[in-house]
Amino acid sequence: MALEQRIESLKKKHAHIDQQLREEGVGADPALLTHLKAMKLNLKDEIERLMQGQTATA
Repeated sequence: MALEQRIESLKKKHAHIDQQLREEGVGADPALLTHLKAMKLNLKDEIERLMQGQTATA
């Protein structure tokens, strides 16, 4: 159950960053956009890794 909660928490963070990216728009600081995109990608990778581990143990 804790693993599912962790995955859900990461999904919420991922969605929040996605929203930030949409709000920042095209005119935003390129360094900020790069940082947010990197964070989003790292969260996606961690979610996928945890989900693979979850299905392997199920």
